[in-house]
Amino acid sequence: MSSSTIAVPVRQKEQRPPQRKRRMQPTIVRAILIFVLPFGVLFLAFYLVPIGYAVYESLLVIKREGTFGPPTQVFGGLSQYVLVFQNSDFWSSIGRVLLFGVIQVPVMLALALLFALLLDSPLLKGKKFFRLAFFAPYAVPGVIAAIMWGYLYSPSLSPFRFVTAGVDLLSASTVLWAIANVVTWVYVGYNMLIIYSALLAIPTEIYEAARLDGAGQFRIAWSVKIPLVTPALVLTAVFSIIGTLQLLTEPQVFRQFTSSITSTFTPNLLVYSTSSVPNFSLAAAFSVVLALATFILSFVFLRLTQGKADQ
Repeated sequence: MSSSTIAVPVRQKEQRPPQRKRRMQPTIVRAILIFVLPFGVLFLAFYLVPIGYAVYESLLVIKREGTFGPPTQVFGGLSQYVLVFQNSDFWSSIGRVLLFGVIQVPVMLALALLFALLLDSPLLKGKKFFRLAFFAPYAVPGVIAAIMWGYLYSPSLSPFRFVTAGVDLLSASTVLWAIANVVTWVYVGYNMLIIYSALLAIPTEIYEAARLDGAGQFRIAWSVKIPLVTPALVLTAVFSIIGTLQLLTEPQVFRQFTSSITSTFTPNLLVYSTSSVPNFSLAAAFSVVLALATFILSFVFLRLTQGKADQ
């Protein structure tokens, strides 16, 4: 009896060609480098290098050989930072600008929000004129604006002597708020444009749905527009916090009109006067601590606002 075997063909698995990793074409890489390289060079030269040099300078101290020996810079560790934390004028100036920011920033952002809502409202006529009028003060350089307001505040030079004769706007108790008025009207237009741009990005269908539900213009502004532009408000608030701690131009100009502003009135004025001594190492330490304080305040504000938004 013969046995026969039946050969069953074995189905081989289809072999797929190995997938090649997608690699970016050299032309695309070169194009990216061409566009990024100028920014990277400028960012390195005018941002990272100065920061690094300031940190390096803050670690140096001046030593002299004998009483009249030539000064030499040597490594001093954190000795300059010890002087910073022991300097009462520095912390007084920090507290002064924080008080300034607690009152000035909310007022400025409230005005910017109000102006942006007015420009976005169908009830306002002549929007092009008002948009230019609201933004025009920002186009004036800060030095020029401070000089103009300084003349308006000065009792002997102001055309409004009936006001300045009764209230000395350049006295020690009011000069901080006189500066706050200048800063507010200079930057309210800039912040208004940011908020107004966020309003223009809101889809019109949302407004139509609100009108179908019977909401009026005030209700739409309060319940729809303001919640949707909250990220823009947070952004302008962070910019304002940073600008508050960097306050320099207006107090420096106002020193020509009043003796109420000293060389330690704001942190940046203290840094400027310290570097004029000259004591560049201590001024650099002041700057590093001020930068860290600005970062911490901005970070804490962002965390608080994000935490409320997530709730």
